Amino acid sequence: MQKNLIHSLTSSGQLNAVLADKISQMEDVKTGIDFIQALCRLNDHTNEQQIAESLSRLHQVPYCDISQIDLSQINKEKLNEKLIHKHQCLPLFTRGRIQFLATVNPQNYAALEDFQFSTGFSADFICVEASQLHKAIDSIFDHDDGLGLSDFDEEELIGVEVTEEKSQDEKDAEDKDDAPIVVYINKILLDAIKKGASDLHFEPYEYKYRIRFRIDGVLQEVASPPVNLSSRLAARLKVMSRLDIAEKRKPQDGRIKLKISKKKSIDFRVSSLPTMWGEKIVMRILDSSSAMLGIDVLGYEEEQKQHYLSALEQPQGMILVTGPTGSGKTVSLYTGLNILNTEERNISTAEDPVEINLEGINQVQINVRADLTFANALRSFLRQDPDIVMVGEIRDLETAEIAIKAAQTGHLVMSTLHTNSAAETLTRLINMGVPAFNIASSVSLIIAQRLARRLCKHCKVPEDIVPPQQELIDFGFKPEQLQGLTLYKPVGCDLCSMGYKGRVGIYEVMPITPAIGKMIMEHGNSIQIAEKATEEGVDNLRMSGIRKVVQGMTSLAEVARVTNH
Repeated sequence: MQKNLIHSLTSSGQLNAVLADKISQMEDVKTGIDFIQALCRLNDHTNEQQIAESLSRLHQVPYCDISQIDLSQINKEKLNEKLIHKHQCLPLFTRGRIQFLATVNPQNYAALEDFQFSTGFSADFICVEASQLHKAIDSIFDHDDGLGLSDFDEEELIGVEVTEEKSQDEKDAEDKDDAPIVVYINKILLDAIKKGASDLHFEPYEYKYRIRFRIDGVLQEVASPPVNLSSRLAARLKVMSRLDIAEKRKPQDGRIKLKISKKKSIDFRVSSLPTMWGEKIVMRILDSSSAMLGIDVLGYEEEQKQHYLSALEQPQGMILVTGPTGSGKTVSLYTGLNILNTEERNISTAEDPVEINLEGINQVQINVRADLTFANALRSFLRQDPDIVMVGEIRDLETAEIAIKAAQTGHLVMSTLHTNSAAETLTRLINMGVPAFNIASSVSLIIAQRLARRLCKHCKVPEDIVPPQQELIDFGFKPEQLQGLTLYKPVGCDLCSMGYKGRVGIYEVMPITPAIGKMIMEHGNSIQIAEKATEEGVDNLRMSGIRKVVQGMTSLAEVARVTNH
């Protein structure tokens, strides 16, 4: 497929010969979806739709836009999940005795033979876009979120492998009596992954022990084991994290790599904290796949996405992402870094902590005890010929000054701040002591963001009582948005959590235009800058959230929750 596709794209002028030769020699993306995603990443002039249409013409098979198909009509019980994942082919429908398979590789004749043997039907291909196929397969088999967890049985959980090297003391701590604890902890961790939790909290109290998951940004109690197991649960988690099990008076930090299958492992960041009734353990699930999602699935409106991509294309300047903890700032930054991550660029990041490992990017873990601060790491980066620099957070004037100097001297700098809106980010830098003219000349784009829970498409229903129009206008709706408006509310079903499943990004994307730059120079406050940005067509967080309500993605109450500050 690859040679024919590259030749077709080169002949049509969508791919130049030099890049075609480079792609042909790539060894790690030789099949299917991986190859097409690599091709799109390396070639700015080619997108997945063009590739699918080229393959359709080349092999004389139909092209289909999966996003226009109602996947809920597909009977999952009749699908062969192993074949679908093996060949990355999805049966869409049957006509007579012919089953039509969505694919990105119409030369995958082995898939045709396997599906024909499995179903007894003839099989034929339909060309589709790679990311749409991947998303469709994940949505149909969402019981395991594509992690391969469906192969596990509770009786087998003791066999889940934790990649760790244990000392003799740690081995002695795991006697035979702890086998049930090992099984129980493994089950809790796997349940958290299956349910899409971002954090796990193990909390001891005087008369109770509770375990909570943060799912879609909200904590929920999922278990309450006997309180007398508190110390054994904490000890097991500390052994897995390679923490000192004898030290119970000081906070400790560690990591776990949980191997759940031969090809899949999940990282956890672990923090222990002494409390009055024992050690509280908090674990954050570090999902590297979230950094590979691509900008199209993060929830940016088209104009917002173009502003971000335009800023990423600039050879120098500063992009700032702002919002509270847990608002998705890291994913936004990593998504931008993945777009920029090519062989021609030298990219370095300073993070505290390094949450997700990105191949091809030089990531530095901040270590204050060793005097490796954000500022010192940034100084070192500038001596190593960087093209792009990412600083996990601008916390002080020293870091801000070095970052701005880098942005003014031919480097693209990306970082975060903890502010409530894009405009407040500018005033925060001024309050830190950064001169206004430096801010106006170096900052190119500011993104403020929140994560709102997404309504479950299986159980959401229209609101029974719709607020009066004036109340909606006061909330932020434009009069034209009220025409034919349907507001939805959560209900709750077996497929979701309290009526919500997943989250969607709400963004305020503010380019620093000449007019806003002038206001910065004149020391305008955040309210004046925000009003000017609105005049120039920038949606604030509330307006962006309302767009998601109009589109039926989330509820009015959820937008109010995440945008009230």
